[in-house]
Amino acid sequence: MLTTSVQKLEDEIGKADSSSVKKEKTRLVAVDTLKPKNFTHFIDLQGQIDALNIAFVSPRNAGGQVKAIYVKKGDYVKKGQLLLKLDDAVLARQLDQAKATMAYQQDLYTRRDNLWKENIGAQVDVINAKNALDMADKQVAIIKEQIDLTNVYADIDGVADEVNIRLGEFFTGNNQIRIVNTSDLKATVQVPENYLGMVHPGSNVNVILPELNNKTIHTRISVTGKIIDPNTRSFYAEAKIPPDKDFHPNQVALVKIQDYASTHALTVPINTLQTDEKGKYVLVAMKEGTRLIARKKPVQEGYTYGDRVEIKGGLDAGDVIITDGFQGLYDGQALELGA
Repeated sequence: MLTTSVQKLEDEIGKADSSSVKKEKTRLVAVDTLKPKNFTHFIDLQGQIDALNIAFVSPRNAGGQVKAIYVKKGDYVKKGQLLLKLDDAVLARQLDQAKATMAYQQDLYTRRDNLWKENIGAQVDVINAKNALDMADKQVAIIKEQIDLTNVYADIDGVADEVNIRLGEFFTGNNQIRIVNTSDLKATVQVPENYLGMVHPGSNVNVILPELNNKTIHTRISVTGKIIDPNTRSFYAEAKIPPDKDFHPNQVALVKIQDYASTHALTVPINTLQTDEKGKYVLVAMKEGTRLIARKKPVQEGYTYGDRVEIKGGLDAGDVIITDGFQGLYDGQALELGA
């Protein structure tokens, strides 16, 4: 009150005699008027690009020696495309024998059936010959199926990302050929346990690829894990991303998951937020009489993201925040605005 009274007296004397006004030392500052703005907070994590569909090719039988290879690393393959031919020499010989047996049984059946039609022989002979022919026919079909099992096909469309097999080697399917469907990709990330209630399917995500000039994909969380990893104390989250020839599985991705947003937030530069024995405050420029002075305003801070901090209480829209020159200012110090 005394300071205010003195200032009023000085102002009145100044109006009567400007030469009597004591020149007050001022501090040059820069200011900014608070306006409500959109404010978004993200959880910044490092993840990677993965393929939704990765297939390790395996034989449909116990495997075998490779006699022909129809794919090489980097080839694009279609589902059902022939990739390998395994050794079928033994089966081929068995098939020849089975076909010869079937031909013999066919001839025998034809002869006995013709004789029976001429009332020669017994009907049981015809029946037995027909059963033997059917058995020979089934044996041929079985061997053909076994031979077909020596053909190794692609299970999905995609790129042969790994072809680790050569002619003459034994193919078992133990990670020897890998096919990656690069048209169906996702970003995956491990999320710390403390964000469990903040990250869920539908959360907005920005996926940034540093190696592609920070290319950014806007998407949403599609799946979150239901189990906390006891070693990392985290759970997984993934978001589908569109296909792109420049995207590769295991590529590093910066994953920014939105966990908070406000359309009418009051924010200040984080470096303007100061602390004293009473707590957090910012300095504002206020007009008092003919003077522009600095005043402390205690504030309640919210989320911080980047170089901005949300102010949940203590400031109002229209307040003039001192953004430069606030270092060393004290409450009540006279100010002068910079250009």
